[in-house]
This record gives sequence, structure tokens and C-alpha cells, in this order.
Amino acid sequence: MARSRRNKRRRRQSPAQGRARTKPMAVSRPASSTPPRLVPAAGGVDATASTSPRFVTGSILGHIMVMTGTGALGLVSLFVGDLANLLFLGQLGDTEVLAAVGYASSLLFFTISIGIVMAISSTSIVSPAIGAGRLDDARRLATSALLLSCVVAVAMSLLLWPFLGPLLGFLGASGRTRALGTDYLHIIYPSFPFMVVGMTASALLRSTGDARRSMFVTLSGAILNVILDPIFIFAFKLGLTGAAWASVLSRVLTACVGLYGVVKIHNLLQRPTVADFASDGARLLAVGIPVVATNLATPAANAFVTKALAGYGDAAMAAWSVGGRVNPVAFGAIFAMTSAIGPIIGQNYGARHYDRVRQTVTEAVKANIVFTAIAWLALALSPQLIIRWFGLGPDSAALIHLFCWWLAPLFVFLGFLFIANAVFNTLRRPHYATAVNWGRATFGTLPFVTLGGYWYGAPGVFAGSMAGGVLFGVGALWLSYRLIDQLAADQPVGDTRGD
Repeated sequence: MARSRRNKRRRRQSPAQGRARTKPMAVSRPASSTPPRLVPAAGGVDATASTSPRFVTGSILGHIMVMTGTGALGLVSLFVGDLANLLFLGQLGDTEVLAAVGYASSLLFFTISIGIVMAISSTSIVSPAIGAGRLDDARRLATSALLLSCVVAVAMSLLLWPFLGPLLGFLGASGRTRALGTDYLHIIYPSFPFMVVGMTASALLRSTGDARRSMFVTLSGAILNVILDPIFIFAFKLGLTGAAWASVLSRVLTACVGLYGVVKIHNLLQRPTVADFASDGARLLAVGIPVVATNLATPAANAFVTKALAGYGDAAMAAWSVGGRVNPVAFGAIFAMTSAIGPIIGQNYGARHYDRVRQTVTEAVKANIVFTAIAWLALALSPQLIIRWFGLGPDSAALIHLFCWWLAPLFVFLGFLFIANAVFNTLRRPHYATAVNWGRATFGTLPFVTLGGYWYGAPGVFAGSMAGGVLFGVGALWLSYRLIDQLAADQPVGDTRGD
């Protein structure tokens, strides 16, 4: 009877109570099971946010499209904010203002390149650590990356500040155009550290696979910029000065939104130490120094083109300035895609999935061709709209027609080059990217621009600036495939996790 009552009590016992009294059996899990996660920081607003190698499984094309879609929206919004500056300034009807922004943009592109360098360096070392499951290393490396970004940005700002006016003069600006450009840079340049920190934070979010929050970093700044531009330029009657202050405030917001995602959502930072910063800083610079050289190639080539166009007057410079803003908006999906594939390549490289690395490049090439065709169609239908929006004269309008109708499709070869850059930097061969990009900036730019200008004037300079990208784009893409195949062939037997 007593035994029967005990059995009944056991049957009435809840499943939870039964499990609570059962000692769990220890089970060893293979390395390929559910990847480890970073626990969100205490007080974080999103308990579901986590950092895990998202890209080592699933559809490669799906990952590229998701990362590209959100990245394109964020990146295009950044370029739209920059374009809004020029669009609103164009309503002033002052060609010298547009020319001043064109000259200033050549110098700002150098500083933006530094931000791109830090973002690429951060992705190249953090995403493989996440892919390999070394999440403590990922947190430490992310901390060092943000700290180094801030230090480099402040140092560069202090170094270049005294030389802004002379540098504009070197590029060909003179008289009122140079004075306007110098005043513009003196306002916007101190915000350089905020921009670099925001770019690095956005790259860290992409490294985790958090495409949505990475998008919000640039999207928030662009929205603020578009809102403030007409207020500062027209309502406060500040003109070019107002546009500069709108850009400053948007950069501050970008840094704040980026840091919030990295710190509060993903808990991707820790207390830095001198030893960690010295060790990690050396790793970042090992990638960053060649990447610096790589990313200085494009602004160096642009500076040469700018100087070549300066001899054809403010009309040519105004068209170059407008084209420089329209181009990133039209081809924003390509810029976003080539940034998006870095974390995908990095995580699969860390996990030693070379077949997925190669597939990522192939899918990116196909997407690049499609995106270029769409952008070309859009540009071919819109030159008159662009000319009206910016109030361009006949000489500038002819150059805009040339760009929209005939030069735009050549961007597909630059897309090949950008894809190869992502491969080289993420697979720790940044010197390959340096060689290819400087080859394009020198042998692929100087002779074409010089001869084009000599034979056809300003239109020849425009065409020459794009022609050299054909050879170097195809060559860089071929070399990237060779590198992936070589790494796969050299992989030790049984090595399935990253170093």
C-alpha cells in the first residue's frame, strides 16, 4: 500500500520537478555545434542581440543581398547627405561655391580614406576571430580598433590643419574659390575624429553580421544632415558655412549611434590595457599601413584629375564636383556590396571554408554586373534632371552628358577592383591591393588623363580617369581567385578552424 502511494505521488509530480531532480548527463559537443555567443552588456536594450559567426552557414547570395541591401541604404544615405549639401548650395547660383566644395572634397577624401582604412583593418581581424569562435579575442580586438581609430584621427587632424589653405592652392584653387574652400574645411575638419569612430563602429557591427544596426549608423547622420542643410543654409542665411556646420553635427551623431550599438547592444568592448593596445595595434597596423597606401591611391588619382581639370575653368570643376556626388549615389549598391562581403569572407576564412570564400567572390561579381547595368540605365535617363537641379551651365552640362551616357558602364571594372580589394585585405594580403590600386592610380590614370586632355580637352580628362580601370579591374579579380585557390591548397589536413 505504501509503495502504491509513493508511485502515485511520482506520477503526479510535474515534469519540471522531475527534471530538476535529475542530474544531467555530461555530453561533449563537437566544434561545429552551435557557435558561442557574446552576452549583451548588463542593461543592454536588446537581450536578443548576440555576436556569433552568422555567415559560415546558409545561402551566400542571401547573406550578400541582406548585407548589401542594408549597407546600400546606409551608404547611399551618407552620400545623399553629401549630395544634399551640394544640391542646396547649387540653389545659391554661385559657381565659385560649387567649385570650392569640389576642391575641398579632394582633401576630405583623403581623410575619409583614413576612416575607410580603420574600418577595413577592424573587419579584417575581428570577423575571422568571430568566425573561428574566438569571441574574447574579438572583443579585445574591437576595443583596440576603436581606440586606434580615435588616436589616428586626432593626429591626422592636428597634422593637416595648418596646411589646408596651401593644399587647396596646390590643387589649383585661387582667389575667392580658395578662400571659400579654406573656410569650409576649417569648420568641418575638427569633426574628422567623430567620422572615423562612426565608420569603425559601423564596420564592427558589420563584422558581427548586424547589418541593420550598421545601416542605422550612417542613416542617422545623413537624415540629420538633410534636415539641417536648408535650415542652416537658407533660414539662418549661412550659405557654405551652414552646410559645413550641418555636416559637423551629422558626424557627431554618427559616432554616438555607432558606439551605442557596439557597447550597449553587442557588448563588443572591454576595458583597454596598454599591453593589449600595443599588441593589437601592431596587428591592425600590419593590415592598416598597406590599406592606407591602397586607399590613398584613389584620392591621389582624383587629385591629379582635379589639377588637370583646373586648367579648364570653374565650369569643368563644377561638373567634376557634381559627378563626384552623383557617382556614389548611383553606384551605392556596389560600394555597399564590396564593403559587405568583407565580413562574409572573413568569417568563412576564420572557419576555413574556402569553398564559401570563393563562392562569395563569384556571387559578388554577378551582383556587380547587375548593379552597374541598373545604375547606367538610371543615369542615362537623368542627365537633364541633374543639370537642372545643380543649375549647371552649357559647358558643365556637356560633361555631365558624357559621364551619364558613356562613362558610367565602365564602373563595372572598378567594381571588380573593389571586390578584389576586399579579398586581399580580409585574407591578409593587403599589399596585393596596394600594388594593384597604385598601378591603376599611376599607369592607369596619368597617361590616359594627360593624353585625353591633350587630344580632347576636359571631356578627354573625364574619359581618361575611367579608362585605366578596365585592365586593372580584370587583373585584380583574376589575382583574387588565384589567392583563394592557393590558400585552400595550402590548408593543413584537419585544420577546420581559424588561427
